[in-house]
This record gives sequence, structure tokens and C-alpha cells, in this order.
Amino acid sequence: MKPIIYHNPRCTKSREALAWLEANGHEPVIVKYLDEALTYEVLDALLQTMDMDPRALIRINEADWKSHFADAELGDEELIYAMIEYPKLMQRPIVSWKNKAAVGRPLEAIKDLF
Repeated sequence: MKPIIYHNPRCTKSREALAWLEANGHEPVIVKYLDEALTYEVLDALLQTMDMDPRALIRINEADWKSHFADAELGDEELIYAMIEYPKLMQRPIVSWKNKAAVGRPLEAIKDLF
């Protein structure tokens, strides 16, 4: 089984996480979530695995959040759909390995998965 990295190649932290995985002998499946939209089921499962509230995964300083959602009262399901529609809202990178997952901010959170 290979780890999965939900990766944004333009993000420094995401590139650092991918480099760490590769340097440590892990050949991850790379999901470029900005190009390949995540499904509700995948994102919800990741949140459950991380025991994380959807709001905690949202980058509230992103322009898309400020222009579309900042003043809205959204429930968990609506927040997940917002991240699917506007994937830049999602914290990155996320690494999933076996039955665990973590956001790689800081990088040590990913290291703790292995």
C-alpha cells in the first residue's frame, strides 16, 4: 500500500512533504486536487480519519473564502462542498497512509504517520 498525498505543486509545504516522502523511500500516489476534484466521500473520509472539523481544514485567508463564504453560516456538509467547488480553500498537503491522515503543516505531522 502506498501513501497518498493530496498535492499542490505550487505550494512550498506541499513540495516539502512530497520531497520528504520520496527521500524516505515512500512512493506516494500523487493526487493533484486542484486538477482532480475530490469527491464528497473522499473529503469526508479524510476529515473523519483526521478527526477534524471541516472548518479547521479551510484556508480562511484565501480570496475565494473571503468573496464567497466569509459572511455565510455554513454547516459541515456545506463546508465540504465549498472545498470541493473551490479546492484552493483546502489546507495542504494532506497525506493519507493506511488508516491515518494528516495535514502537513508542520511537516512533522506527516512524519508521525510512518
